Amino acid sequence: MTNNSEKHNNFILFFRRIIISLVTIFCVLNSLTNPVLAVSYNNRSLLDNDFSGQDMRGDSFDHANLRGSDFSNANLQGVRFFSANLESANFSGADLRAADLESARLTRANFTNAVLEGAFATNSKFQGAIVEGADFTDVIMRPDTEAYLCEIASGTNPVTGRNTRDTLFCK
Repeated sequence: MTNNSEKHNNFILFFRRIIISLVTIFCVLNSLTNPVLAVSYNNRSLLDNDFSGQDMRGDSFDHANLRGSDFSNANLQGVRFFSANLESANFSGADLRAADLESARLTRANFTNAVLEGAFATNSKFQGAIVEGADFTDVIMRPDTEAYLCEIASGTNPVTGRNTRDTLFCK
């Protein structure tokens, strides 16, 4: 009897070690593939801040004043800029896939070579924006905004290889 009991206990210990090892591996892999917890910059005044080159996936800037801030070459996937003032902000080379730009003020913002694929931009203001080489694939925006951007659109995005005018369905 003790022999079977010892085998059973050894099997239980072995099984526990495997489970603990798998959980440890999962946690390590998860920390490598997922960004650090998102940061909230909501309702803050962050004029002329330098966020260039940073990984800011999932952060939130709702109602923030970011006039003149630099987001060039930043990873902004899924970032919320709801109703933010982004006048004269620099998004050149930024990854804005699935970003929320709803009701954002983007006047005179620089989107040179930015990827905005799948972003939400209804009721956003783009007057005076630079969109050369920007990729607007599947961006949700008002038809009048799309028409305005078609007037100024040019170039091809170096990351996706898509023509800016094509991504806006310009005629």
